[in-house]
Amino acid sequence: MQTHSPHKRSSLRALTLGLAATATALLPAAASAAEPWPDKPIRLVVPFAAGGNTDIFARLIASQIENDLGTTIVIENRGGASGNIGAENVARAQPDGYTLLMGTIGTQAINYSIYKDIRFQPESFAPISMIGSVPNVLIISPNLKVDSVQELIEYGKTNPGKLSFASSGAGSSIHLSGEMFKVRTGVDMVHVPYKGSAPAVTDIIGGQVDLMFDNLPVSLPFIKNGSLKALAVTSAKRSPSLPELPTMEEAGVENFDVGSWFGLLAPAGTPESIVNRINAAVQKAMGAPALQKRIVELGAEPIYKGPKEFSDFIDAEIVKWRQVVEASQATAGN
Repeated sequence: MQTHSPHKRSSLRALTLGLAATATALLPAAASAAEPWPDKPIRLVVPFAAGGNTDIFARLIASQIENDLGTTIVIENRGGASGNIGAENVARAQPDGYTLLMGTIGTQAINYSIYKDIRFQPESFAPISMIGSVPNVLIISPNLKVDSVQELIEYGKTNPGKLSFASSGAGSSIHLSGEMFKVRTGVDMVHVPYKGSAPAVTDIIGGQVDLMFDNLPVSLPFIKNGSLKALAVTSAKRSPSLPELPTMEEAGVENFDVGSWFGLLAPAGTPESIVNRINAAVQKAMGAPALQKRIVELGAEPIYKGPKEFSDFIDAEIVKWRQVVEASQATAGN
């Protein structure tokens, strides 16, 4: 039978105690690493006021992925500065998966070119999933006696500076759609900014302003009841809500594909495993016919893109709108 000297037994005991102490010290770190995500509610920041398109889509997708993620998603509306305030809040948040942004064409593409004092950049975010796009629709006042996009262009070129176009605010996608029209067609128009689409649409119906590239869901009821005349949609494909309307490209204006799109993003540095898990939940939800139908009913097009595809899409949108802003010399103040 093998025996150990008192000195060796003492050494073995010290080694054993040392290993035990090391294992005990590592337990909190191991437990922390194994903590499940999520274990508390997720905050989804909507960078606009409640009730608008961005808010509606945020609440819609949140309700569809909560069960899959196993937690509550709390909507937080942080409006102001065309979405910049809410976007900056998310850009500065901890990248732990508990703060998300419902990003838009404005906050993730247009604003980088049109605002000089923006406090975040494309690399401030980790794109997760694109969920849909709302086309703009070219609406005109009943007082404007044209019946097609080409007739509008002809009228505008014959009467330079006479046409006026409304927007929901300087720097919005609605404003920039009008600027894109000027760039693509050479028609000179005067921009008339409003504080929201509703008052702008009211003045177009009344004849105070000639036209507008409005978000389709806002103008759709007025188009249906004949208060407004619609000439075309700005999306690449015709809208199921107004299938008889041509796209701008079908109407003869090339390279005119505009949609007010929405998608989920997280602060840069959010673990890839969390980004992928949220994306998987969104992808599953977007595959449900009931959700697709609801998105179409809201006047939008369901468009799913995963992290890489969404990131590439955003990069292309930034370039497109920078070109429009530079060519038109548009700013957030005119």
